Amino acid sequence: MLRRTRLFGSKVKVTFELPTDEPPGRVSVVGSFNGWCPGTHELLPRRGGKRTVSVTLPPGEHRFRYLAEQGRWLDDEAADRVDDQGSVIAL
Repeated sequence: MLRRTRLFGSKVKVTFELPTDEPPGRVSVVGSFNGWCPGTHELLPRRGGKRTVSVTLPPGEHRFRYLAEQGRWLDDEAADRVDDQGSVIAL
């Protein structure tokens, strides 16, 4: 799941959200906004059975995927589109 919150100027805070236990273990969101660097934006447990991480992004198109333990890649069906290169969010 993705949540978008408009900030000052043209920036947008995007919150990436997954259930606490699916997929199991540590998960990070990696994408064009963080150089595809695993662990930079790790999803952390929150109340209500969710885990999230928020990233402030400029306007434009941003590609991302979730990376779970053991090299498991996941796309987000709530993205603006998903293709063979991953999930895309356009701001």
